[in-house]
Amino acid sequence: MKFARVSVLLLAFLAWVWTGSQAIAQGASKTIKVLIVTGGHAFEKPQFFEMFKANPDITFKAVEHPDAHALLGAGAAKDWDVLLLYDLYQPISDQAKADFVARLKEGKGLVVLHHAIANYQDWPEYAKIIGARYYLQETEVDGVKKARSAYQHDLDLPVKIKDAQHPITAGLKDFVLHDETYKLFDISPDAHVLLTADHPASSPVVGWTKTYEQARVVYLQGGHDHLAYENPNFRQLVRQAINWAAPGN
Repeated sequence: MKFARVSVLLLAFLAWVWTGSQAIAQGASKTIKVLIVTGGHAFEKPQFFEMFKANPDITFKAVEHPDAHALLGAGAAKDWDVLLLYDLYQPISDQAKADFVARLKEGKGLVVLHHAIANYQDWPEYAKIIGARYYLQETEVDGVKKARSAYQHDLDLPVKIKDAQHPITAGLKDFVLHDETYKLFDISPDAHVLLTADHPASSPVVGWTKTYEQARVVYLQGGHDHLAYENPNFRQLVRQAINWAAPGN
């Protein structure tokens, strides 16, 4: 009788261990669902989307303006975990603003690439969300005149890893990215700097993280064309940015 009881207890214990290990394995292999928003700026579509097709951690849906804002609503947002912006778009309704903020309050992740820094110039909250304000024209902010932000194509930008301990930069070393640069834009003081660059045509800060409400937010300056998309360092940054921004990670 004692032997039978011990056997039953042992089998129960082994079943519990197996169930737990399966749950851990399933959690570890959970695929991140990404909504990729484009529109308002030309780009090399096949090469850009190949960067995401080659990412084994995700599945993605691509949407282009003016259809993107409809997917920020509560019902549609159940189909994605991370919002990735690669758009350059200005019109945004009050409903879309409310939906955008609501999703971030729910903890959806946000990854912003390259020219999406210049979205929604007439919506000040967007700058608070992403941690930067890019000026498409000369502007006055709180009585201070801001020059138009600047960009320059086809430069070799030496990117330095400022925080090598962060999950987004894990495994990376300083590298050179042939890309378009930006400068003369404002960066929030609460941005956590990940990447810097020492180049007269670029902002000294070219990548950061921050939080907004319950959301993790990442901005990466790189990403103008295939020379960036195909750079293995940039690909690794984008992949790890998505992983870090995803809820529960």
